[in-house]
Amino acid sequence: MKLCELKDRPGARRRKILVGRGIGSGKGKTSGRGGKGQTARSGVRLKGFQGGQTPLSRRLPKRGFTNIHALRFVEVNIGRIQEFIDAQRLDPSKVIDSAALQAAGVFKHARDGVRILGNGTLNHRIEVDVAGVTASARQAIEEKKW
Repeated sequence: MKLCELKDRPGARRRKILVGRGIGSGKGKTSGRGGKGQTARSGVRLKGFQGGQTPLSRRLPKRGFTNIHALRFVEVNIGRIQEFIDAQRLDPSKVIDSAALQAAGVFKHARDGVRILGNGTLNHRIEVDVAGVTASARQAIEEKKW
C-alpha cells in the first residue's frame, strides 16, 4: 500500500450543499430559509409561539416552590452496607460514617450527609455515625447490637 492509495471509506465524507447559487439549483434566492423576517435570520426564533394566543405555559397556574435551604442527603440502604461488608470493603468493627462509606466506594459525593434506609437485611453488628437513620434502619441496627 502506498500513501497515494489511501482514501476514505464510502460515505465517510458528505459534500457540502452550496446555497445561494441561482434559482435553478433548488437552494438559490432564499437558500432554503423561506421568506423574510425573523425565521429567515440566524440566532433568535420564536420558540413556543402559538399563533398569537396565550401560550400554554402562561395559561396554567404556577404551583409549589423549590426550597433553596433543603438538605440533600445520600441515601444508603442497610442491605447495600451489608454487601460491602461481605465484600470486605467495609470493616464492621469500626464506626461506619460518611467518610468510611465514601472511601469504600458506596457513593462518590457525600453532599450534605448520609441517611441510612432500612431496606435489606443486616448480618453484622455495626456502629454508625451519620446525619440520619430511618426508624426501620434504626430497629435493624439495634437488633444486632445486643
